[in-house]
Amino acid sequence: MRFARLGPAGNEIPVAIDTDDEVLDLRSITSDISGPFLASDPGPVELVRHARAAGDLPVLPRADADALRRGAPVARPGKVVCIGLNYRDHAAETGAEIPTEPIVFMKDPMTVIGPDDDVLVPRGSTKTDWEIELAIVIGTTARYCGSAEEAATHIAGYAIAHDVSEREFQLERGGTWDKGKSCETFNPLGPWLVTPDEVDPAAIALRLSVNGEVRQDGTTADMIFRPAEIVRYLSQFMVLYPGDVISTGTPAGVALGSGAPYLQPGDVVELTVDGLGSQRQTIGAA
Repeated sequence: MRFARLGPAGNEIPVAIDTDDEVLDLRSITSDISGPFLASDPGPVELVRHARAAGDLPVLPRADADALRRGAPVARPGKVVCIGLNYRDHAAETGAEIPTEPIVFMKDPMTVIGPDDDVLVPRGSTKTDWEIELAIVIGTTARYCGSAEEAATHIAGYAIAHDVSEREFQLERGGTWDKGKSCETFNPLGPWLVTPDEVDPAAIALRLSVNGEVRQDGTTADMIFRPAEIVRYLSQFMVLYPGDVISTGTPAGVALGSGAPYLQPGDVVELTVDGLGSQRQTIGAA
């Protein structure tokens, strides 16, 4: 099942998209796609199926749904945790050694925007970069998971994340990664939260283009640390709560490693991940 949020920023409608591609209005069972909904008992998929069988979920006409803005598929996360240098080819292009443990940093949750919303180049920026990523959304509270198999039971689903990064702020202004990751609009997310039964994260393709030119064309098969292992690892150091987002790293092809021009106002960035949909952002100026 796919979950999404449609409509103006701050007033999105929670919806589910079923296997028949019907868009189901979920407002009769939840006010939003949020942590409490994802942690519901029975789970969100079962909750939707039961409500649909009871005739409680109106179907939004496809034309009406398609006309609405696509918001981030999960309401404001409590935290966004990111994994750095998690693809072998990306580590190689930046000249970094392969990590022996996940490299962890945080991103301001307020950076999360819709998948097609404008991304703003910060004031004073000369090195705003792109990073297509597979995102994990947590469904149930995870703490001290004993195995990757246990950790996987806490995953509500997957989404596309664009981990926009300002490299000078990140690497040359005090060495604090969060500073180059937390500028406003720096985390387009979505369009969908896709449940684990519909996507296998083991080997899916990720593609990103700038102004129609392909910059990243990778696969999750190149990951160093797999999604469930990332959840297990993080749960040893922090509690992961329903609705939290984890960005799992990016493949090769970023401007930092490839020498391609950094983003400028007017550029158009398009992202696609197999089974997870697509994003399209116009770059603006803060």
